Amino acid sequence: MNMRVWITVLVAAILGAGAYYLNLDTGPELPEDFALGNGRVEGVQIDIVSRIAGRVESVDVLEGELVEVGQQVASIDTRLLQTQLASAKAQVASAEAQTASAEANVVQAEATLALAAHSLDRTRELNERGTSTDAQLDASESEHAVAEANVQAAIASLHAQKALAEVARAAVEEAQTNIEDATLVASRPGRVLYRLAEPGEMVASGGQVVSMVDLGNIYLEFYLSELDAHRIAIGNEARIKFDIAPDLVVPAQVSFVSPVSQFTPSQVEIEDTRAELVFRVRVRVAEELVMERIQMIKTGMRAVVYVRLTSPEPSEWPDYLTVNIPPVTE
Repeated sequence: MNMRVWITVLVAAILGAGAYYLNLDTGPELPEDFALGNGRVEGVQIDIVSRIAGRVESVDVLEGELVEVGQQVASIDTRLLQTQLASAKAQVASAEAQTASAEANVVQAEATLALAAHSLDRTRELNERGTSTDAQLDASESEHAVAEANVQAAIASLHAQKALAEVARAAVEEAQTNIEDATLVASRPGRVLYRLAEPGEMVASGGQVVSMVDLGNIYLEFYLSELDAHRIAIGNEARIKFDIAPDLVVPAQVSFVSPVSQFTPSQVEIEDTRAELVFRVRVRVAEELVMERIQMIKTGMRAVVYVRLTSPEPSEWPDYLTVNIPPVTE
């Protein structure tokens, strides 16, 4: 008799628990043109790398620290780069001096050419009068031709010197750019995930120094069956309810719908499993909303995403999905 009582109590407990969890999972009934899925907060991971090779001078952030746009996160030793910059500037000064000398040579060669041209004209006039020999005329013509060649050579030398000066200036700009790039800054607001290098370590060009998550680009991913996925479009409204704060309702928008389905649990496309095809969907929270509460944002927080499906007669959002965001307190 006692055994039967215990069995009866156990069965009743199991049925009661099953009914409780079924009701908990189902929740309030959604209108026909809404769907839901489970997801978690994610953000785009950004690796801050060094464009130049060198020794890490400092890493200025800690893991878990919030960083702002333009904030310095690390720096590379620039002593060698400063030496290269000084050398490049000296080459510019030398090239400019040589360019000035080449310009003077052009002026001198043109003056010599002008004198040779005047002498040639005078010799021709005298030769026509018979007071100058043909040999003298030939000599004047030769001197004029040499003067013309000297002008062309001086001009070519000037162009070459100007080109060398431009190369030297480009070397200065490159050295200055490398020095500027030795200071690594955050291009987006976010939270530091990892320090991938420490002061004193050598990094190659493109070497990772700090890894961070972009908190300005927060999104959640979830999956919808093909029965619902064909009714969702980019820009559709969504609502997010976090597991740790069920009263909080955050607005979002659909920003991505995968064009490729996934089979769950197998790829056997028969009638019984065809309904198990799912599509990956991403909803994004407005950046200004995130930035106002950036201190509270943590990636990995789990949530339920409710999304409005395309419908000719869209339903109103249920009362329990009305946007509810506490005001920001100072």
